[in-house]
Amino acid sequence: MPKTHHPRRGSMGFSPRKRAASQVPHIRSWPEVDGEPRVQGFVGYKAGMTHVLMVDPRKYSTTAGQEIHVPVTVLETPPIKVAAIRVYEKEAYGLKCLGELWAKKLDKELARHHPVPKKVREKEFWKRVGEGDVADVRVIVYTQPYKISGVPKKKPDVIELRVGGGNVEDRLEFAKSKLGAEIKVKEFASVGKLVDVIAVTKGKGFQGHVKRWGVKLLHHKNRKHRRMIGTLGPWYPNYVRPTVPQAGQTGYHQRTEYNKQVLIVGEKGEEITPKGGFLHYGVIRTHYVALKGSVPGPAKRLVVMRDPVRAREVPTEVNISYISLESKQGV
Repeated sequence: MPKTHHPRRGSMGFSPRKRAASQVPHIRSWPEVDGEPRVQGFVGYKAGMTHVLMVDPRKYSTTAGQEIHVPVTVLETPPIKVAAIRVYEKEAYGLKCLGELWAKKLDKELARHHPVPKKVREKEFWKRVGEGDVADVRVIVYTQPYKISGVPKKKPDVIELRVGGGNVEDRLEFAKSKLGAEIKVKEFASVGKLVDVIAVTKGKGFQGHVKRWGVKLLHHKNRKHRRMIGTLGPWYPNYVRPTVPQAGQTGYHQRTEYNKQVLIVGEKGEEITPKGGFLHYGVIRTHYVALKGSVPGPAKRLVVMRDPVRAREVPTEVNISYISLESKQGV
């Protein structure tokens, strides 16, 4: 008889499927970039989705040169502020923080997140930088949610972003020039550029075997239940293995989606806000970015954009003829 076999249902690559520790994503890797020093990431808030009509730039597509319908996700990206510079040195076990320098003037709302240092030891910081072997330069930035209406909070979100490009000395000079200043999204993103998006997905709470893993329903003559698994595994080993699909936390996991193309970068929110505003968000008032396709998380979710770590060649020309501003409230 042939061997009965089917691929397992649900990926074990994301296990354990537990709740994310924070809504602010933790970025574990950064790509190396060339050119002038710049910040390699940016932060925004997910407003919602709409669609555009654009000319298909893909050379070998069946619709090449024709107008196609493309779904886009809109992120509101108010300017971020640089709160501190942080430098790292390389050790046998990876990067170790060598020191950090905080700005002298910070927004009072930042104290809602954590106690702000009262003394700035600038001379001590630059002395340690001069004596140490600096391997990486990063900046601690915070958002300004009080400048937008879609996110009902004043407490800023704080995240660490890498400074890339040039040599270490150039990066330090760039970080020093930006300390305490604002960075706008157009300094990071441009039309046609690819970015990675990192966010925490929509939480769905405790769910059963079928919804969590996509296993088949049992036979209708099964005893008692259908939406369950048929077995917890073999007798030996005499414990339940982690590969067995079971009920548990579903959603609210940090996920990274690669190579999302930037289609629009704008400063006037009325250009992209649909009639009646975005569902569960409202009206965009500041800078915004429109990305091709979908992005993890519900409306209002913090989304981090990063330079692509798996960059590929795509057409960079973007020819948009129509942006849908029709109401998303339904008929």
